[in-house]
Amino acid sequence: MTTTPAVKGPASYFPSIEKKYGQPIAYWQDLIRSSPLTKHMELVGWLKSEHGLGHGHANALVAHTLTEARAGK
Repeated sequence: MTTTPAVKGPASYFPSIEKKYGQPIAYWQDLIRSSPLTKHMELVGWLKSEHGLGHGHANALVAHTLTEARAGK
């Protein structure tokens, strides 16, 4: 019997983000990547003020997206 390991870290928020805000994660990541902002907390603040995301959700999206960018994905 194999079990899928539980998703940990920022990605663990993704199902609730998609459910709450009605957009796929790729939508939010594209927004983050296209923003002229580059600093983590600037992006979090922008998602909160301009797009109505909660702090935890915004933080998870930014952390995951910036980590991917640094890894060259």
